[in-house]
Amino acid sequence: MPVHRSGTTRTSRPAVIATLLAVLALVLTLPGTATAADKPARGSAHMGMGVAAHDGVGGLPADTRVIQTEGVDVSSHQGNVNWSSLWSSGVKWAYAKATEGTYYKNPYFAQQYNGSYNVGMIRGAYHFATPDTTTGTAQADYFVNNGGGWSGDGRTLPGVLDIEWNPYGAACYGKSQSAMVTWIRDFLNRYKARTGRDAVIYTATTWWTQCTGNYSGFGASNPLWVARYNTTVGELPAGWGFYTIWQYTSSGPIVGDHNRFNGALDRVQALARG
Repeated sequence: MPVHRSGTTRTSRPAVIATLLAVLALVLTLPGTATAADKPARGSAHMGMGVAAHDGVGGLPADTRVIQTEGVDVSSHQGNVNWSSLWSSGVKWAYAKATEGTYYKNPYFAQQYNGSYNVGMIRGAYHFATPDTTTGTAQADYFVNNGGGWSGDGRTLPGVLDIEWNPYGAACYGKSQSAMVTWIRDFLNRYKARTGRDAVIYTATTWWTQCTGNYSGFGASNPLWVARYNTTVGELPAGWGFYTIWQYTSSGPIVGDHNRFNGALDRVQALARG
């Protein structure tokens, strides 16, 4: 028979279990603690999804004498877009999400990609990367095969690799910095082999620093699309001396995500022509 020593208190097993469950519940309510219910559905990711949460939101950039060209990016999040209203407001170019991983195609892609083109905009497609699901090569093929190609018509921009915080799990998709760089390189190399164009890289400086070690090797060939919701663009990732596109807000008119191309409309046209 177990002996109960005087001066000690035994705790019942149900009481121990209840205490552990209470502690677990407290942990799950702490900021930054993800649960299965918090995670969005696969396929629902879009450009800038994690920017506000990780980098915060400041004011809008002031008007300057620097000539820039307004553009937007859209995904299934926006549904069918009123392109005529955007065109009338001064938007001259647009990117639409085509694919994610090797498992998702945007059901609104045709309306968004062709609709922007039909009102006179220069348009392009982007791919939301999920480096933890399949290889960079496989995802580049999936992207090109499902709307992410390029044509030299003067109104089609090169495809974009959207590489940012993982909305479904660990920020860096479980990859080391060197493995992430390799994954990105594989995607970019395959995209160029398929289309003849260097893909644009969309990212945030903080994510790039955390997940690639602030790798500087893509700046000479791949245009930079940087995300920062503030009055200035801030520090750029290593290797880029300037940005090509700046996503400056997720709460702009009509569709939310608004961007500035670093140059006049003829520079947008030059990127489209290659």
